[in-house]
Amino acid sequence: MNSPKWLDRILYPFAHHTLQLPAGRMHYLDEGQGDAIVFVHGTPTWSFLWRQQIKSLSRNFRCIAPDHLGFGLSDKPAEHTFAYTPEAHANNLEALLAHLQVKNITLVVHDFGGPIGLRYALRYPENVKNLVILNTWMWSLEHEKRMMKISEFMAGRIGRFLYLQLGFSATILLPQGYHERKHLTRDIKAHYQRPLTANKTGTWKFAVALQDANPYFAELWNQRQNLRTINKLILWGEKDKLLPLHFLGKWEQEFPNAKVIKYKAGHFVQEERGGEVAEAIQQFILAN
Repeated sequence: MNSPKWLDRILYPFAHHTLQLPAGRMHYLDEGQGDAIVFVHGTPTWSFLWRQQIKSLSRNFRCIAPDHLGFGLSDKPAEHTFAYTPEAHANNLEALLAHLQVKNITLVVHDFGGPIGLRYALRYPENVKNLVILNTWMWSLEHEKRMMKISEFMAGRIGRFLYLQLGFSATILLPQGYHERKHLTRDIKAHYQRPLTANKTGTWKFAVALQDANPYFAELWNQRQNLRTINKLILWGEKDKLLPLHFLGKWEQEFPNAKVIKYKAGHFVQEERGGEVAEAIQQFILAN
């Protein structure tokens, strides 16, 4: 595929790859050689989110980063042709990793990439050597009253309008995810907004999923025992305004052996602390 004209090839100098899925073409990056690191994004982001880590880590590892359908450079199918649920995205990720036949994976997940990517680790723990968890969750959010209220509102007529017509996710929520706004330059913000110009369904469906997907999230958490033997690194932006800090506490309580590094950063810690996150992942892989 060709690069869109708006894509800055200095910021994002990677080769394009695509996989044809039943609902559309999935775009992904596959850079470097060696043991595989798989990066799974959330909303309203795409593989662009991981560019700093991929530039650095692809010198020594094979870095794979898909764009979920509806995001980034992947196809954006109509709502009636693709479910846009975390489970549907997890099926697509599973199809990609089966296609690439990767083993011995370091799986890096963030935001909705947690409940999407971690399902692969729960199903195929023998294929996943390391888990790197950044500001995400893998359990039902039904007791998070604030998040449930917001999700319920966003599922309604006004919320749908805000997301689909006004681009609420990339315009309003994205800046909220930064502790230091200086990291969100006009150029970088444009790289998150441009892929969503034509179709913002994916972002709206994630807002709705905070509530609707709770049975799926709960099902994942019930299988968490499957992750016990996988090495874990938790990299957490403590100034996250989008996810509560007690989510970190829940991970720490459940997996006391996980290595934890906290940053004075917002939700998008890999944007604000790009080099440090890359270095932490590299050191962790080499130590295991």
